[in-house]
Amino acid sequence: MPSTNAPRVALGPSTAPTWMADAIHEGGGEVVDVADAQALVWADGRKADELEEVLQDADHIDWVQLPFAGIEKVVHLVDDDRTWTCGKGVYAEPCAELALTLALAGLRGLGKYARASKWTKPRGQNLFGARVTILGGGGIAEALLRMIRPFDCHVTVVRNRVQDMDGVDVVVEADRYADCLPGADLVVLALPLTPDTEGMISRGELEMMEPHAWLINLARGAHVVTDDLVWALENKIIGGAGLDVTHPEPLPPDHPLWSMNNCIITPHVGNTPEMAVPLLSARISANVRRYSRGEALIGLIDPELGY
Repeated sequence: MPSTNAPRVALGPSTAPTWMADAIHEGGGEVVDVADAQALVWADGRKADELEEVLQDADHIDWVQLPFAGIEKVVHLVDDDRTWTCGKGVYAEPCAELALTLALAGLRGLGKYARASKWTKPRGQNLFGARVTILGGGGIAEALLRMIRPFDCHVTVVRNRVQDMDGVDVVVEADRYADCLPGADLVVLALPLTPDTEGMISRGELEMMEPHAWLINLARGAHVVTDDLVWALENKIIGGAGLDVTHPEPLPPDHPLWSMNNCIITPHVGNTPEMAVPLLSARISANVRRYSRGEALIGLIDPELGY
């Protein structure tokens, strides 16, 4: 049984899985109705209307935990009146692992080989010694940097806050991201979707990339102008694209990207439920524990930045 000093945490919406309640208990919290809660763990970052309705008459809730790293569906609700946290960093390792998978598959021509029905000519290039540009300097980027270290790449990271990063040769401010596309063998998108980053990879940026370069998107589909990407792949402007996210999403069955042998698509599986449950459970428990102690929470959202 929780102690009388246990944090009182509501869980919503009504479809929230029971393992989230277990995670709250594991952190020393007590699951209560919204009317009696100090905090709210919200299980579905897409149900903005329901979340807004819950919070309308709940000024007593001073902390909200969201499940995903991307909060674009609910970002309009985030304010300075409460503490907001999200899944930032929770899924970094699984997402980085898939980014590396798509990068190696693309660079080594596995998309074309997998579609082949006969023995074909050699193709592909090394990740070893490649020039890599990563747009985004958060948890996914940090995990990917650890994974590619044995490949001895020259790495450029583009991020809002310029600072030294372990394993990075050059760190560049966000508004100079286009300068980091020419010369790169691999460009990885691992950044939040905001008004500033929506459509950031369009025809002009694709034309700046090398003809052999691969674009890997593990972030959000709307970072890339899809029609421009189709044009670039059809005309061999770039070497190819590995996409775990698309715009629109899900990608319609008849979309031209499906039939392109220089495009590898996975259905937004940077983290699967099997991966997410233990990882998000640990984050919820840790934050409930920190909340009870008055410590800084993990995955804080900056209302001004929108992530």
